[in-house]
Amino acid sequence: MALNNPAFNTPAFQDPRAGAQTRYSPPPANAAAAAAETANIEGMYAAPSAGAVQTDRMTVEDTVFKTLGLFAVLVVTAVVGWIWTMSTVSVANPSPNVLPMIIGGLGGFVLAMVAIFKKKPSVPVFIAYAAFEGLFVGGISAFFEFLYPGIVVQATLATLSVVGVTLALFASGKIRASARATKIFMIAMVGYLVFSLINLGLMLFNVPLAGGAFGLRSVEIAGIPLGLIIGVFVVIMAAYSLVLDFDQIQRGVRNGAPRVYGWVGAFGIMVTVVWLYVEILRILAILRGNN
Repeated sequence: MALNNPAFNTPAFQDPRAGAQTRYSPPPANAAAAAAETANIEGMYAAPSAGAVQTDRMTVEDTVFKTLGLFAVLVVTAVVGWIWTMSTVSVANPSPNVLPMIIGGLGGFVLAMVAIFKKKPSVPVFIAYAAFEGLFVGGISAFFEFLYPGIVVQATLATLSVVGVTLALFASGKIRASARATKIFMIAMVGYLVFSLINLGLMLFNVPLAGGAFGLRSVEIAGIPLGLIIGVFVVIMAAYSLVLDFDQIQRGVRNGAPRVYGWVGAFGIMVTVVWLYVEILRILAILRGNN
């Protein structure tokens, strides 16, 4: 079996005959020095392995902790967004407040652009992004829950399922990022963004469509809403985006990237998971709306 670790690139680990030809002869030492050396070696083996804090290098475990930290911020502000959205609902005014969704969405988009184009990772930017994104997630979740009770639990479970299955397949080596698949993914991503912008423009300007509340997504093809068809492909795209995120994190760890880049990995995962959640939420809303 080939060993990729450069520490094993010595004849003693590559040539089976090297062990029979090479002998280790320790330098002469007195008993006290030998005992001290033995104790030192044993102490080195008994000491805990250096982590991200000691090495100031990116690790998978440290990236996981940073990811959980960002999602903790998101959950807190999502609760605020949810309460704020539902605060205007009453018998006299049965309409949720869309302000949290708008503020969170715009703020999250601006901060995401700052994080992407900033030369060096900025922890405050990542945390602020998580806070605004939580406001958006809480707002849009409350809005859809108001229209379709129970939909948020369904979307959350579906999102966790997709993330869990993708992570399990990646960890087992059954799915990997490839140059060809990534190229196809990028082409599909550009096409999806163009479609989304056109659809958003048509909805904002009230252009007459054969669809309903979701614009072109509500148009039916052979009795199946176009949004449902597109949604399934987008969920697959989001799952592959997660694979790319995991692959980049592994690559950063292998390359010995500075510890701060663990925040970049956490940010990438959050962007993908929120995208996945919103798309699943929309799919479920289309399905519930057609029933």
